[in-house]
Amino acid sequence: MADPDPKGMSGGRSGGTSGHRRRGRPAALALLTALLTCCVRCAESVKQSNIVLVLVDDQDVELGGMTPMKKTKELIGEAGATFVNAFTVTPLCCPSRSSILTGQYPHNHEVRNNSLTGNCSSVKWQQGPEAEAFPIYLSKQKYQTFFAGKYLNQYGRKDAGDVGHVPPGWDQWNALVGNSQYYNYTLSVNGKAEQHGDSYEKDYLTDLILNRSLRFLDGRSPQHPFFIMLAPPAPHSPWTAAPQYQKEFNNVQAPRDGSFDKPGKDKHWLLRQPVNPMLNSSITYLDNAYRKRWQTLLSVDDMLEKLVKKLDSMNELNNTYIFYTSDNGYHTGQFSLPIDKRQLYEFDIRIPLLVRGPGIKPNQTIKAPVLNIDLASTFLDISGVNLSTVNVDGQSFLAQMAPSLRNGTARPFFLVEYTGEGNPTNPTCPKLGPGVSQCFPDCVCEDAFNNTYACVRTLDGKQNLQYCEFADSESFVEVYNLTSDPHQLENIVKKVDPTILQTMNQRLIKLQSCVGDSCRDIK
Repeated sequence: MADPDPKGMSGGRSGGTSGHRRRGRPAALALLTALLTCCVRCAESVKQSNIVLVLVDDQDVELGGMTPMKKTKELIGEAGATFVNAFTVTPLCCPSRSSILTGQYPHNHEVRNNSLTGNCSSVKWQQGPEAEAFPIYLSKQKYQTFFAGKYLNQYGRKDAGDVGHVPPGWDQWNALVGNSQYYNYTLSVNGKAEQHGDSYEKDYLTDLILNRSLRFLDGRSPQHPFFIMLAPPAPHSPWTAAPQYQKEFNNVQAPRDGSFDKPGKDKHWLLRQPVNPMLNSSITYLDNAYRKRWQTLLSVDDMLEKLVKKLDSMNELNNTYIFYTSDNGYHTGQFSLPIDKRQLYEFDIRIPLLVRGPGIKPNQTIKAPVLNIDLASTFLDISGVNLSTVNVDGQSFLAQMAPSLRNGTARPFFLVEYTGEGNPTNPTCPKLGPGVSQCFPDCVCEDAFNNTYACVRTLDGKQNLQYCEFADSESFVEVYNLTSDPHQLENIVKKVDPTILQTMNQRLIKLQSCVGDSCRDIK
């Protein structure tokens, strides 16, 4: 709200002062004017903060994935907080993004994998969890909302609403139809199909969504706050870098330390099936993927820089929270699995998370565990929503990064869950039989129907443990002490104290059925 006219304010004050000596009514009028002026200025001082979320696709943090992001680390991390224990609650795009939108574990929003039958952008999702996602609450708080980029893997399918389906809560909608692409894609622009080709200047998706967000900022109303969500395709396959970056990192190869090309001898059967050591063709493939992933991220790094400069030029930077994160991690050769996500190990479930904004001191490194289901609660907390009125499993982490604004406690343990995907037949790799999927390169399968698991992860000052149960015919269990074995090389299920196993099992049972408050209050 703009200040009242200075001349009117001045005249009111002088008139009130002289009138006070003659009669009471002008004095009362002057007092009222002063109170109104104070209210106006107080309203300005508590102006709602803007929020920006940049959500990348498949960026690891354990294998050097943030190395290309020099500008982002400087402009977001060094200007604010870097969370070194940030996790996804499920290591796959669609269920993870659904958790971000709803603030719920997959067992509550019921999006299980990237397929329509797994509820990815299904009609059931649209009629249920999507109708209660955080953008709706932000809209009710008078936020101007803008989305651009990849939404959910099955978004825009004809049997799931087609491009005409615009999720509630979004004022401006520029969503990719289907999975990540850099060129030759279709966007739903406020419910209408928009075709794109292979021109770098016109179509490169990372740049396009940035440019549209800058136009949105130019056209927004300064009277209300804004929420921007940018979801570029990088560093997801097909790993198409911008022309100016296609020769970068040519001498880089995937890291060879930790669990790289180690046999999964005491792990779930899916980890025991890869050839070990890996074939040279697999190593060549994954090294090429590793380099190209970094190349695509350079455009995202440029995006963050341009966005920060734009906000600064508008005098909005200091009143804007900027979140940078990924939907899941990634692996390139760990336990002889060439490339993918979907696994329960640190490289797939840890994600980058950097935040800057009002009340956040610079150069913070925060060790408290934070989950992607906490993002929705944090956005709503910033916007002023009463969190007790919202159906979420996560909790706001505003207190962790800005303790001067909120009090809060860190969680001692949490759930990671995943439902495997497979194919009824496997004609390309017949030796492996039915029920597997993602069998590339060299017929190394990264997923299967019974790659379905739930883990309880304990991370506090005393314990750094992971306990996982598989829903398979073996009822297979994996347990890791990450203090002594950070790369999860040894499954210690047969060595660990049985009372610890029992405690972890009981926690897991409670977490798998938790809803809302009960997800945060388990002892």
